[in-house]
Amino acid sequence: FQASNPGQFENDSDVPWQRGHVPETIVCHGRVGINTDAPDEALVVCGNAKVMGRVMHPSDSRAKQNIREVDTNEQLRRITQMRLVEYDYKPEFASVMGIKDT
Repeated sequence: FQASNPGQFENDSDVPWQRGHVPETIVCHGRVGINTDAPDEALVVCGNAKVMGRVMHPSDSRAKQNIREVDTNEQLRRITQMRLVEYDYKPEFASVMGIKDT
C-alpha cells in the first residue's frame, strides 16, 4: 500500500486495509508481513523492531488487579497432577524461526 495515497484504502477492494474509527488509524483485516510476503500470523516482522512506547501483554502486571499470594502447598499438589512433556521443534518451524537447538 502507499501511505501517501490515503484514498487507496477506500477505493481498492482487494486491499484489506480500512480507515479506523479513531483518527489517524488504519485497520487491516488479515495478516501483515514486514520484510516477508508470507506472514503466517496476524503480524510477522522479519528483522528488528523498535518500540518507542510500551508493549502490553496479558501477563503484564499492569493489566491485572487483585494480585495475591497463594497457598504454595496447594499449588505444589496441583503441579504434581500436571502432564509434563519434552519435545523437539519440527525442522521446518525451527528453520523459519531461526532456532538452532531444536
